[in-house]
Amino acid sequence: MFKPDRNKAKTGEIIEFEQDSILVKGKVLPSNTTNSIVVDISAMKDYDKLNHGYSNMVVSHKNYRVVDVG
Repeated sequence: MFKPDRNKAKTGEIIEFEQDSILVKGKVLPSNTTNSIVVDISAMKDYDKLNHGYSNMVVSHKNYRVVDVG
């Protein structure tokens, strides 16, 4: 079961989150959002399985965890 943490990610860090029961990893992009972050997921290995259509996603601070500090 995926468990988010309380750390707020900064630009350049790698985060992971769950979408449609798939664990997604991405790099945090610069943004002016307050309650969420913008993440580039295009480098993810199984990017095509998401069938999202866009390489960027907006993720709430409540729904991710930081896995690598850039």
